[in-house]
Amino acid sequence: MGLQLRLYLLLGLMFGILYAVILAISSVIGAGGFTIYAVIAVGFMLLQYLIGPSFVSRIMRVKYVSEKEQPGLHRMVAELASDAGIRKPRVCISELAIPNAFAFGRTQSDARVCVTRGIMSLLGTDELRAVLGHEVSHVKHRDMVFITMLSVLPMICYYIAISFMWSGMFGGRGRGGQGGNILPIIGLGMLIVYFITNLLVLYGSRIREYYADQGSVRLGNQPHHLATALYKLSFGNAKVPKEAYKRVEGVKAFFVNDPSRALIEVRQLREVDTDMSGTIDTNELEALRAKGVRLGTAERLMELFSTHPNMLRRIKRLSSLLYEPAR
Repeated sequence: MGLQLRLYLLLGLMFGILYAVILAISSVIGAGGFTIYAVIAVGFMLLQYLIGPSFVSRIMRVKYVSEKEQPGLHRMVAELASDAGIRKPRVCISELAIPNAFAFGRTQSDARVCVTRGIMSLLGTDELRAVLGHEVSHVKHRDMVFITMLSVLPMICYYIAISFMWSGMFGGRGRGGQGGNILPIIGLGMLIVYFITNLLVLYGSRIREYYADQGSVRLGNQPHHLATALYKLSFGNAKVPKEAYKRVEGVKAFFVNDPSRALIEVRQLREVDTDMSGTIDTNELEALRAKGVRLGTAERLMELFSTHPNMLRRIKRLSSLLYEPAR
């Protein structure tokens, strides 16, 4: 099934769950009561949406650079944005020690593409262009807005769950005189829905990464260049002290890969790098394409709770794009 279709179906499923939640909660506390929780959740999401770019800039230690300072970086971003049919994002560099890249902003016109200092010395030109293509694709697909929309439902469920459990403890009553003893049960049910919808948001985030990889290839980048870039980033991230990750724990979903999983990714990708060259070439991608990828139970569970796909599966998908035409 196409990645874009999966995203649309996921969004439809989330709104279907929201509709079911509205009906269930309205039958207990009335539509007016539900509206209060919805307004609170949407209010917090709107606040996050508005201050998000400033927050990310501060956490990631972002510095905006001019064309004079970084002509090559600006040129690649401009070419990729032109090929994608979008306005050129603002270009910036993060002073973080973690080699990586990310895109952020509220809309396409407000988008920023950022690389860390470490990635520029770690990757070759073609590999860096492939990573930038991934980030430009995030902007083209409006992923910032998409994830914001998906995240509204878990927040609503969380506020309802906490409120109902709290009200039940103090003998609150629902509409029609239902005793407070039913409220903790509903609250527990909403916590379960909160957990499930959070998993769906994570699933949506992983689809976004696959979709951005595909977008980079469609912008003219070779799959083996992006695969090599991801491989090198795993190596680079594995060398960074764990203390450096504490600063970005809450925003690592923005990165091309999850730095905290770097050691696991390196071990997995060594299976692909059969000549131990530190790169993944077309022949190695062809070999991976011809065989299946088997993950253990622990690896599958880890992926289930992650914002990024399992790296071996991700490279496997890149191998299926070897003959994907540029668009």
